[in-house]
Amino acid sequence: MNSHEVAPTATKSRRKDTLSVKDTLRSIVVLFKLRVVVLLVLSSLGGALLASGGTISSANLGLLLFTGVLSSAGASAINQYLERSSDALMRRTLNRPLANGLVSKPEIVLGIAISFILLSVGLAYYVGNVALAIFLAMGASIYIGIYTVWLKPRTLLNIVIGGAAGSCAVLSGSAAAGNWAEPGALTLALLIFIWTPTHFWSLAMAFRDDYTRAGVPMLPTVVSDQATAWWIALHTGATAVVALLLAVHPQLGMLYFMPIAIATLWALSHSIRLITHSDQKQAFRVFKVSNLYLGLVLVFIYISTLV
Repeated sequence: MNSHEVAPTATKSRRKDTLSVKDTLRSIVVLFKLRVVVLLVLSSLGGALLASGGTISSANLGLLLFTGVLSSAGASAINQYLERSSDALMRRTLNRPLANGLVSKPEIVLGIAISFILLSVGLAYYVGNVALAIFLAMGASIYIGIYTVWLKPRTLLNIVIGGAAGSCAVLSGSAAAGNWAEPGALTLALLIFIWTPTHFWSLAMAFRDDYTRAGVPMLPTVVSDQATAWWIALHTGATAVVALLLAVHPQLGMLYFMPIAIATLWALSHSIRLITHSDQKQAFRVFKVSNLYLGLVLVFIYISTLV
């Protein structure tokens, strides 16, 4: 009889432990914005492959991935530490660990995040790659200091300038490959810079009420939906031009150009449709398409440089 009574209790306990682990992992993913980190690291890999012609050494690749994850995750956590009050006002972000009070001592997260950035920059400098250390530090500084602290709460130009943080990720990749100023990597960095406003403005348009409630002057909270749609279309078009221009790179060519030309028409069609249907549903669709478009650009850079 005792065995029958104990077994269900033990099972329930194990279930609670399992859920606790899942919740912890989910919180870590959100706290350090690991999905964004993955995108930044993949962008840096694109810069590395363009700069090295697909022949980056395993040691340099490992250094890039390790330092890139640490610096990006650290900057993301600091961003959430600084914005925890405004995050609590937004439906999209109110369940973030620092916004909902899940982390009882936010200062611990801040300390961990700062140590991540210092470790990544210090390691890059220690192994002698000063350029990599500089771009890692620049990326974190732009995202935290220029974007989060200075521009985001003050001007609708916040993400236009803040997009340079993503460009630094690309240049950290070319720096890890030993040629940070390689023309293809510089062009990809420019693409990320121009692409970023489309990505964030479409998201902000889809969640306009959130940004208005939090008092964040993102473009859709300051100008009309129609004007926002036109600015998104303008940046999408500029992104398309730069993406297609990459095809002249010796490592890319038609293997890259053909699929990206098709993807470009697809992305442009969604942005144009946003002008005629300026609603939150279409804005969120443009946001998802922008993610996929950048992903396709990176994938075909990988394929073309490695084949």
